Amino acid sequence: MDIPRDLAATLAAAAAGRPVLIAGPTAGGKSALALALAERTGATVVNADALQVYGCWRVLTARPGPADLARAPHALYGHLARDADWSVGHWLRAVAPYLRARPAPVIVGGTGLYFTALTRGLAEIPPIPAPLRAEAEARLRRDGLGPLVAALDAATRARIDTANPARVLRAWEVWRATGRGLADWQAATSAPLLAPDAALRVVVRVAPDVLGARIDARFDAMMAAGALDEVRAELPHWDPARPSARAIGAPELVAHLRGAVTLPEAVAAATTATRRYAKRQRTWLRNRLGDWQAVSPEG
Repeated sequence: MDIPRDLAATLAAAAAGRPVLIAGPTAGGKSALALALAERTGATVVNADALQVYGCWRVLTARPGPADLARAPHALYGHLARDADWSVGHWLRAVAPYLRARPAPVIVGGTGLYFTALTRGLAEIPPIPAPLRAEAEARLRRDGLGPLVAALDAATRARIDTANPARVLRAWEVWRATGRGLADWQAATSAPLLAPDAALRVVVRVAPDVLGARIDARFDAMMAAGALDEVRAELPHWDPARPSARAIGAPELVAHLRGAVTLPEAVAAATTATRRYAKRQRTWLRNRLGDWQAVSPEG
């Protein structure tokens, strides 16, 4: 997408050698803004999206393509196998060396929890045993979100997005594994890797109707670029319990490839799921990153 001519220059001047953090909803234009800024400063673009780390998803997660990679160095994109463990703790350890780089990096993505962990610290929660994770996934498939949410303590329910299956599963797993609520663990967080004022913190704002149209257009472009073939290649390895399977559009296109729905039905379901995800992102970003500088790549 086109970036307003002076926006990258304004952000580069405001950063004054500090890392730039760019958060925002899916399809909002944050990656294009990050690339424009990195070109101006010579920085590396560092990924802060929980699904763009998987090598199996390039088209479906809108990972930077060859043309983007030729314009600026990129890091932490597509480097993991489909079945690799990856968490906010993994991401913090991976991003730490880039914070010392010069020029300072541009860190961009839609996983808001990465940014809060980076600038506010992360609770050192013990690893969750694999059998317990499998139990949580089975309960979700059998009973839905309601019973899992009901089992959480009130403080945790108030803190997390209870409509987000990944967040609910994580909170339930922590409670079952440790006997302590996630909110209790988060109250005892470590010092952040990056103090908030040591970075330029930017959140992309896009009007909901504009964002909805962009989501629909981008998914059409993904389909034209081979998203269905990408999912077809994953079909022999498909495991809905894996974190990599949470790529929006993947379950819907898998359902089509298995004959459960038509292709138009799958595309409609995928775009609806993306719009709902973007709405949750906007709410989370507004509530948790309210003190970040708001910008509009649309001008």
